[in-house]
Amino acid sequence: MMFVLNVVACVIFAGALNTRVVDPVIPQIAIDLGIEAATGALLTTAFAVPYALIQPVLGAMADTYGKKRMMVACLVGIVVSALIGWVAADFWVLVAARVLSGMAAGGIFPIGMAIVGDLLPMEKRQVAMGRLLFAVMSGNILGAAAAGAIADLTNWRGVFLATAILGVLALAVMLVGLRDAIKDVPQRFRIAGQIANFRAIFSHKLAKICFGAVFLEGTFLFGLFPHMAALLYEEGETRASIAGIVLAGFGVGGMIYTFVVWLLVKHVPERRLLFMGGLLMGLGLLLIALRAPWQAEFAIFILFGFAFYLLHGPIQVHVTELAPAARSTAASMHAAFFFLGQAAGPVVYKYGLLHIGVTASLAVAALVMFTTGLWAALTLRSRV
Repeated sequence: MMFVLNVVACVIFAGALNTRVVDPVIPQIAIDLGIEAATGALLTTAFAVPYALIQPVLGAMADTYGKKRMMVACLVGIVVSALIGWVAADFWVLVAARVLSGMAAGGIFPIGMAIVGDLLPMEKRQVAMGRLLFAVMSGNILGAAAAGAIADLTNWRGVFLATAILGVLALAVMLVGLRDAIKDVPQRFRIAGQIANFRAIFSHKLAKICFGAVFLEGTFLFGLFPHMAALLYEEGETRASIAGIVLAGFGVGGMIYTFVVWLLVKHVPERRLLFMGGLLMGLGLLLIALRAPWQAEFAIFILFGFAFYLLHGPIQVHVTELAPAARSTAASMHAAFFFLGQAAGPVVYKYGLLHIGVTASLAVAALVMFTTGLWAALTLRSRV
């Protein structure tokens, strides 16, 4: 069982690496392809939006044709998109490659969640999810850092080539490692059956809590992230590297969570984890409003990373039980609401910062996060 989880985590790590590889090389791409840097930033949107919107389709296909089969197809999509990016001579071809990449990457982690739900009883899932989250967080952190180093040694095209090579390696590991461990039982695709799956998911009394909470997390916590560099700049910290360090604190906090989640699950009631997650995220947002030195804000982002998973981790476990016969679809809808929140968040913060200011905007966000944690703690109930 542990071997299967390690293979799935390896695949998720490869998918997560792909998420942030473009961000550090946007200036190089802009210069090489003769576009504005602001236009080059569309590559991030080109990845994130398809990632969210494709979720219902990928989840339904995984439940119908098989989880392992769909994960293989997603890895192939990542490799193909990276190879297109490697040879792209036109910016819009590169945009198309990132759209394909976002669509393919969208199926990796949700299907991994569904596999955990299939293999483990509910009382063991949160620790296993922590292992998958470690793969995501380390992939996100190393992806951006490695992309910058590769681009400095070669150029931005080298980043796409490296992504393709890693994707091929992950594909080989999966095909060999899961050859006999997971058996797909394809079913006939029926529209009526898919409608029934979605109806089963959204009719569950916990669906609105699970999906609503992660949407609010994406909006009011992650929506702050794109604005942090500007907030630091206004305080006199003009170094982009410092903004990157501050934001990387979130990944550090997430990794800390993955190392201690087994202790938390063993000794702390789920309700308390949910409440503390919302409370600590709210507290962190209030501390950001004080505009402390960047070293303190780095520590606050470590707190964010840890607190986020205190709330998010148990929710993920409940998502795997919304509709056991359609776990991939449920996990994909979870990812869709989370990423839609991340898409809405920067816009919400922009409006708030312009009209009510930094302090009031962060105070509102803090109240929302605290309320979200309290709401989840009072309404989510473990079935074990």
